[in-house]
Amino acid sequence: PKMPGQDTAARAYSCCFSQGKKLSDALRMSAYVFSTGLLMFTALVNSVSWFMQNITLGNFWQTAWLEFYDYMEGDEWTIFLIGAALVPALAFWGFNGILLVADITGKPTFITRYRIQLGKNDPVDKKKLCKAIYTVLGNQFFISYPMLVPMFYIMKWWDNTFSKELPTFQWFLVELSIFTVVEEILFYYTHRLGHHPVLYKHIHKKHHEWTAPIGVVSIYAHPVEHIVSNILPVMIGPMIMGSHIVSMSAWFSIALVTTSISHCGYHLPLLPSPEFHDFHHLKFNQCYGVLGVLDFLHGTDKMFRQTKAFERHKVLLSLTPLSESIPEPPKKDE
Repeated sequence: PKMPGQDTAARAYSCCFSQGKKLSDALRMSAYVFSTGLLMFTALVNSVSWFMQNITLGNFWQTAWLEFYDYMEGDEWTIFLIGAALVPALAFWGFNGILLVADITGKPTFITRYRIQLGKNDPVDKKKLCKAIYTVLGNQFFISYPMLVPMFYIMKWWDNTFSKELPTFQWFLVELSIFTVVEEILFYYTHRLGHHPVLYKHIHKKHHEWTAPIGVVSIYAHPVEHIVSNILPVMIGPMIMGSHIVSMSAWFSIALVTTSISHCGYHLPLLPSPEFHDFHHLKFNQCYGVLGVLDFLHGTDKMFRQTKAFERHKVLLSLTPLSESIPEPPKKDE
């Protein structure tokens, strides 16, 4: 006969073993991701450095920066606004302008045929779209840009942001890696916190009005969420590093375009896969991060890994939409 408490002990042991295995798997995956990334980073730095040195692109950009700096007569505030606000805004609206044409008109088909959630936003609800655009513009003009004022003085304190000497390309890649890690950590936890029932109801629910997102709604959010989850995770990296305005401008532009890709609703050839975050909008309680490592560690991607969307979560290297090559299984009533 079993002794009292034997079943309880067995269950506790099984639970501990399961948690230990999960942590071990997560650590192995993290080590694999970071070691692979380090090898790729080293190879990229060496090859690109050689390329830059041999065709003098470094000298071209250095000369262009000095000419721009002299043209602006060293007006650091204006230079900061152009680099931290104007250039990223042009990148955001330029990329999303193309997508909006497809969202509104359903054309060109070489974009719309790559739609992830078939039958959704085909075409997009114009009233709902107008509301989203007004909110996005409000977030940009009344929240994002005013937050650049304290950032400007923090960056001036570093005494490097407006240096006449550009950072090397190798150093920019190091900074870019650090920015990405900082953003991933801050975004994952603030985003997941936003799904707490109390905060979700009053704050994050606004962003999830779009269960099938489009690019422009990447910064369609409540003002509190826009500050905490959208702006600060992107700003803090450059502030910690005391980055050059050119590095900041490139990073802000990359961040805005990549989050637009994550929300765009199209799995386009050669671009990063948006399946991960699109699935989050569809299911709400899965895939909170950007890179996916923290989701794996915390088990917030289990459902995603069991779907066809996970199989499609890769860079598309052909012209055949993944919705065709890896279709959803037919529904039972079909």
